[in-house]
Amino acid sequence: MMETMRQKIARLELFQVQLALLAAIGLQIATRRIGNELLPGAQYIIVVIEIVLALLISLTVNRRRNSDLGVHRAFAILLLALISVINVSGLIYVLHSLLISHSTLNGESLLASAIAIFATNIIVFSLWYWEIDSPGLTRTRWSRHDKDFQFTQQDIGHDEFENWRPQFGDYLYLSITNAVNFAPADVRPITLQAKALMAVQSLISVFTLALLIARSVNILG
Repeated sequence: MMETMRQKIARLELFQVQLALLAAIGLQIATRRIGNELLPGAQYIIVVIEIVLALLISLTVNRRRNSDLGVHRAFAILLLALISVINVSGLIYVLHSLLISHSTLNGESLLASAIAIFATNIIVFSLWYWEIDSPGLTRTRWSRHDKDFQFTQQDIGHDEFENWRPQFGDYLYLSITNAVNFAPADVRPITLQAKALMAVQSLISVFTLALLIARSVNILG
C-alpha cells in the first residue's frame, strides 16, 4: 500500500529537477520537426502543456495543504507521462523513417533527433527513478517498500553515511549508467517496479544507440 507520508524537497534538489525538466522539454522542442510529422499540429500544444505543468509543479511542490496534494500529484504524473510518451513516439517515428526510403528526413536530421531522444531518455528515467524511490515530484512512495534501490552508501556501515539518502543527482547518475551500460554501476534495483523501469530504459537505449551507430556509419561512409 502506498505511503501517505510526504517529504519536503530541498531547494537545491528542486532546482536541479527543474533544470532537468526544462532540458527535457527543450530537447523535445529541438526535435519538433519529427513531432510535427508524427503528430501534425499537436507538438506545440503538447510542449505548451508541459511548460505549464512544470510551472504549476514549481508552485505546488512543497505545499502542505491536503487540498493541494492531489492536484500536485496529478500534475507531476501527467508531466512525466507526457515527456515519456512523446520521447518514445519520436523514437518509433525515427526508426520507421530509417527503414523507409522516401522519408523526408535526411541522415543529419535523423542523427540529431536520435541524440536528443537518447538524452531525453536519460533525463526522464532519472526523474522516474527519483519519483518511485525518494521523494519524487509527488513526494510520496509508490509501494509499501521502504526503498526501491540499494545504493553503495547504504551498504557502508559507517557513521559518515548513517543518515545518507540519495539525491536527484544520484538517480541521474544511475540513469546515465543504465542507458550506456544497460546495467547500473553501483546501484541495485530491489523492487519489481524499479527493475521494470530499468528494463524499459535499457530497451529504448539499445534501439536509440543502434540508430545512432547506423546513421553515423552511413554519414561518415
